[in-house]
Amino acid sequence: MNTVLRAAIGAPLLVIGALALAASAVAQQGTSTPGATAPKPKATKPAAKSKPKSETATAPSAPAAPSIGGVQPTLLGMYGEWGAYTASPGGRKICFALAKPTNSDSTPPNRSRDPAYMFVSSRPAEKVKDEVSVLIGYGFKPNTDATLEIAGASFPMYTQSDGAWLKNAAEESRLIDAMRKGSDVTVKGVSARGTTTRDVFSLKGLAQALDKVGAECQ
Repeated sequence: MNTVLRAAIGAPLLVIGALALAASAVAQQGTSTPGATAPKPKATKPAAKSKPKSETATAPSAPAAPSIGGVQPTLLGMYGEWGAYTASPGGRKICFALAKPTNSDSTPPNRSRDPAYMFVSSRPAEKVKDEVSVLIGYGFKPNTDATLEIAGASFPMYTQSDGAWLKNAAEESRLIDAMRKGSDVTVKGVSARGTTTRDVFSLKGLAQALDKVGAECQ
């Protein structure tokens, strides 16, 4: 699929997924779900200090995520660092796995940014399976690529606004196989202000989350 078209389709799903993960994380703390009008995941920041990481295979007590643009993502389960979700925007079912970075740094240091997320989606109606994308938390420098690194291999990513997608869709199956077997993945990028960033995502629980997503969106 053309990279520009993939970006146009995937960008709204990145936002929906990020908000869904933020809402379910708060729910697992026993707090109330943020209102549907919350504009960004950072609305949950006050509770972050006390938030325990999920070590359970599923999170049956988590309520449904808030409606975003008429879409109501449903939490399928939490697996290590990854959540599995489903939604049906425009009547077309999508399923996705989502995680936040376990470690981030920038040069210069301490530059402000919104939360970053890695997103693996499947959209059966479009014959898309396990599409990897990143919501980075800032606007990328125009006409620059991001880089995804895992187990010594490097994958260039097409960037648009604050999202990034694999430039060569034919490499996604190889990347997903490496991610299922790996321990972590690193994403590097450059912001519009020239700040370089490095985000490390743990892959703990990803294989189980993808299995759940695959069973839901066959």
